[in-house]
Amino acid sequence: MRIASTSCICPVLFCLCFVQRCYGAAHHGSIKVTRNQTKHIEGETEVHHRPKRGWVWNQFFVLEEHMGPDPQYVGKLHSNSDKGDGSVKYILTGEGAGTIFIIDDTTGDIHSTKSLDREQKTHYVLHAQAIDRRTNKPLEPESEFIIKVQDINDNAPKFTDGPYIVTVPEMSEMGTSVLQVTATDADDPTYGNSARVVYSILQGQPYFSVDPKTGVIRTALHNMDREAREHYSVVIQAKDMAGQVGGLSGSTTVNITLTDVNDNPPRFPQKHYQLYVPESAQVGSAVGKIKANDADTGSNADMKYTIINGDGAGVFSISTDKETREGILSLKKPLNYEKKKSYTLNIEGANTHLDFRFSHLGPFKDVTMLKIIVGDVDEPPLFTMPSYVMDVYENAKIGTAVGTVTAQDPDTANSLVRYFIDHNTEEDRYFTIDANTGTIKTAKIFDREETPWYNITVAASEIDSPGLVSHVPVGVRILDVNDNPPELAREYDIVVCENAKPGQVIQTITATDKDNSANGARFHFSLDEGPSLNPNFTLRDNEDNTASILTRRRKYSRTTQDIYYLPVLISDGGVPPLSSSSTLTIRVCACERDGRVRTCHAEAFLSSAGLSTGALIAILLCVVILLVFSLAIVVLFITLRRSKKEPLIISEEDVRENVVTYDDEGGGEEDTEAFDITALRNPSAAEELKYRRDVRPEVKPVPRHHPSSSLDSVDVQEFIKQRLAEADLDPSVPPYDSLQTYAYEGHRSEAGSISSLDSVTTHSDQDYNYLGDWGPEFKKLAELYGQIESERTT
Repeated sequence: MRIASTSCICPVLFCLCFVQRCYGAAHHGSIKVTRNQTKHIEGETEVHHRPKRGWVWNQFFVLEEHMGPDPQYVGKLHSNSDKGDGSVKYILTGEGAGTIFIIDDTTGDIHSTKSLDREQKTHYVLHAQAIDRRTNKPLEPESEFIIKVQDINDNAPKFTDGPYIVTVPEMSEMGTSVLQVTATDADDPTYGNSARVVYSILQGQPYFSVDPKTGVIRTALHNMDREAREHYSVVIQAKDMAGQVGGLSGSTTVNITLTDVNDNPPRFPQKHYQLYVPESAQVGSAVGKIKANDADTGSNADMKYTIINGDGAGVFSISTDKETREGILSLKKPLNYEKKKSYTLNIEGANTHLDFRFSHLGPFKDVTMLKIIVGDVDEPPLFTMPSYVMDVYENAKIGTAVGTVTAQDPDTANSLVRYFIDHNTEEDRYFTIDANTGTIKTAKIFDREETPWYNITVAASEIDSPGLVSHVPVGVRILDVNDNPPELAREYDIVVCENAKPGQVIQTITATDKDNSANGARFHFSLDEGPSLNPNFTLRDNEDNTASILTRRRKYSRTTQDIYYLPVLISDGGVPPLSSSSTLTIRVCACERDGRVRTCHAEAFLSSAGLSTGALIAILLCVVILLVFSLAIVVLFITLRRSKKEPLIISEEDVRENVVTYDDEGGGEEDTEAFDITALRNPSAAEELKYRRDVRPEVKPVPRHHPSSSLDSVDVQEFIKQRLAEADLDPSVPPYDSLQTYAYEGHRSEAGSISSLDSVTTHSDQDYNYLGDWGPEFKKLAELYGQIESERTT
């Protein structure tokens, strides 16, 4: 089988038309393939022979973008087995088979049914096979072939990155590269000139040019000035077919901006300026502005203003506003129309960033002259001094002159001035001022020790223009007068040891004076003892504003005298000198050998025996224990007597001849069996005479009768006396004493209980001060218990 392809020849597209016949394997390089033959011989097996190809292979081509009404013919398939009788059937498979490409299964003709685009797909791979139509068996093996889509010039060049924005410095050399543009063509670059692009400039001449092959845009003029024109719009065209007629083209826009360079010096619009400034302008305030123009932009237009000369260089200053690039004129010193009415300044404005490539265009600075006219203004009074300091003595009388302030009208009118004090603070109320003369006087009495300094504000205004007011601070210093005597610097606790030696320094004292050093820098110390000499202590002036207290004799005794009082006289060196007297208290204390104070309390009389404090405390403690023990025995005895229930011995013999020992503890006051306590608690219940249960009565007593009204109103004390008299006269009473216990205190008694059972025997609640009232016989005991109480408290 062979393949035949046909195409047409036109001026634009060259196609090779080729028709090939198959006569044998030797003709035109084709391969003849015979069909498979099977020979059946009786008695022999079937023999299969390897088939030989009979394809005539060629590559098919099909034009893209075919727009005809009929399908486009691509080529023809033919097999050697095809005798033209229609017994051979051709089958086409692969890419686009049946949809894009169709085949006549009888003739083998292939057609394209659709318009193809090479930019979408450049070729198609298909497979062809010839089969027997009757048996559907392949006559030839399947073979692969390619259908290529042949390019035509159907795509114009495109600038994928456009439009472009680019900058180039102004004043650049001619031929300076600005930008390279690139256009792409989707056509086949290997076939013809469809993808061969050339560049040209459609808009932007004569300022810029473009290289037709590379697309590089360059400047075409010398010294392009940004100040003359800043923006340019350049249109670049790209055309395929090497720019020939009929080629397709595309264009893009390149926006070119000239960037600034410092090629323009600053210039003042005028050579002379005039400025009016009132004399009342505040120092440091801005009084005017001036500006030099610069055609450049950005940092190339930055400049600095300076005053290069003129008579106002010391009065005015100039600075640069970086935002507006203006010169700000400020006032350095106050103006005075009466002294100088005008000033002249020469101001220079210069660029700060220079480009030496353009220095030939300079100089990059300019100078102008500024004349300043000072305006006359009605000004407030002006004090002769910016501040005043005055002195006055404390204790000065009210109305004492302190000082004088002076102010004048600075204007030519020289109006009269009135003075006054703004009483805004308490300090201003201590002074008055003469409205006409400005003399300041005292309004109160001053005490330097309380307030040594006063700050006031004096105001002055013109009589004709009271609204114009000026102020001045005045400081008044209060001078010291020696009106305070010296005093001891503090309270001194002076101690002298019992074993002190004569001439021993026991304390150093100092003094203070509320007056300043001019009235008391030197203090004098002495003893204020009168004509008699102090035998115990003396004072030594150290002549350094201190004094030392010394002992005069050996040994001091606390028992003899434990406190001494020493009057001291202190005087200052002021005029007139002042003095004061103070009394020092000196305590006598027991000290160790190294001088440490052991105790300052007066000890008991045993201290002379050389007993230590611990030994004395132990002795006192033993005494207290003995006293408590004795008191406990007494309480126990009384308790046992109260708790006695029945007579221990009832005998006809004398009970005094028998000693009965028992260890039975009584029931205390709650035991009412020993005696009838209700008789004492309720006197009205005792109208019947009851016999004693501890003795046997021998004579029956005579009954006693008392009216009930008298028993109800009888006093307890009277009742006890009555019972005592009856006991004395009663013949039945034994001739020996009998102890009777009474626990009734009577109605509304103000005294507390006298029972020892309710007494507290702890040392902390005992007060032994009453021992001192018992007389000289108990003096030692009072001193002993007083010493114990003092040490316990300490």
